[in-house]
Amino acid sequence: MDRLRLGIVFGGSTEEHPVSVKSARQVAEHLDTEKYEPFWIGITKSGAWMLCEGPGADWESGDCRPAVLPPDSSVRGLLVLEKGEYETIGLDLVLPVLHGRLGEDGAVQGLLELSGIPYVGCDVQSSAVCMDKSLTYIVARSAGVATPEFWVVTADESPDPAELDYPVIVKPARSGSSFGVTKVTCEEELSAAVEAASRYDTKVLIEEVVEGSEVGCSILGEDPDLFASEPDRIALSHGIFRIHQEIDPESGSANSTPIAPADIPAQSRALVQETAKAVYRAMGCRGLARVDLFLKEDGTVVLNEVNTLPGLTPYSRYPRMMAATGLSLSDVLDRAMASALTRGRVR
Repeated sequence: MDRLRLGIVFGGSTEEHPVSVKSARQVAEHLDTEKYEPFWIGITKSGAWMLCEGPGADWESGDCRPAVLPPDSSVRGLLVLEKGEYETIGLDLVLPVLHGRLGEDGAVQGLLELSGIPYVGCDVQSSAVCMDKSLTYIVARSAGVATPEFWVVTADESPDPAELDYPVIVKPARSGSSFGVTKVTCEEELSAAVEAASRYDTKVLIEEVVEGSEVGCSILGEDPDLFASEPDRIALSHGIFRIHQEIDPESGSANSTPIAPADIPAQSRALVQETAKAVYRAMGCRGLARVDLFLKEDGTVVLNEVNTLPGLTPYSRYPRMMAATGLSLSDVLDRAMASALTRGRVR
């Protein structure tokens, strides 16, 4: 049986580049190469697309060739520059392993829609909505899911510090991995926090602080047959949770410990899973996503955010929760790719 030709896109030109490369290495470690023939498509920090040997530590200095994934459905694959001429490599499927802007926001998904190649994960619309936290909250509220109170600050606005009840969280509306996120405890700290968030996005969100435990749930599959993982809980000793920004994340975080399965009551576990599935459906997600929530002391839950291409590193929450439920990363990849291929056949 012929192997499926799988294009795996990783890297990217944003602050999420290093995390994406680490996620791609985990994919390489767990990919069943008897089923899939991988074609590694690395995007450099400057935005160049390269066909390379894999996501190793020095992948850019290896045997790389310039490559283009054209928005031309008659090609359905890569154009690779070789000795002044372009070679065509057909692809059966694409797995984006990109996080944050230009990878998780619908940009790459739009390119893949035009290319006609089936791809793993959420479509253009759900990716864009979930990337913008203010839009996520609006859609979630319409589905009856509680969200924090929030205020949007655009590039030409300056919020009045005196109008807010502190503490608040200030964050970029369209970024990931807690980049540019600050907990503000008084009026004097607000301006610097907005400035920090503005480095990552022209649209900034100010949210009320939700008192409760940070919990999450990994979702896999298509509606109505969704698979919900065991939830996790992030045990914080101090400060706020900053995934992927530790000095040495492989050895753990200075202020947080992930607990999976979460040490929460059975009733709360079921509520987290059902709420995560409700959010996933409301956003129109498909393939996979991680839904982050706050579990309050009264047993209710409040939405935090949705990650449509969650990290797959050894210390990332999505694979840890799936492993706690009995699914290895190999299993997750197989299921997600089978789902994408089925969608591709019925388009």
